[in-house]
Amino acid sequence: MSDVQANLLYTKEHEWVDKLSDTLVRIGITAFAQDQLGDIVFVELPKVGAAVTAHESIGSVESVKTVSDIFCPVSGKVTAVNSSLEASPELVNSSSYGEGWMVEVEISGPDALEGLLTAAEYADYTGQA
Repeated sequence: MSDVQANLLYTKEHEWVDKLSDTLVRIGITAFAQDQLGDIVFVELPKVGAAVTAHESIGSVESVKTVSDIFCPVSGKVTAVNSSLEASPELVNSSSYGEGWMVEVEISGPDALEGLLTAAEYADYTGQA
């Protein structure tokens, strides 16, 4: 069974959001998602400075099974990408909530996190409650 981190917010598309400050969030895919995908072999991420829109694709994750879009849970501007994933995409499998993070985004406003799921809601949604 996959773990759900209590301090994070989630989407129904299986991304997690860590609020680093009032204006900055870190985003990745959940342990549940990486379990479903299998061994990750490639990660495509946006460029730093790119404008991103909530619910739109910002990249993709390729596994031995399939290619899956990464959907941005918030609107804003990409301030950092995890360049370690270029050489070591398997970090998404081994540390999806840690070293496998994908992007940091400066959110567009204070309501940017509205509509995201709590850990309990995500656990219930994925049958992990």
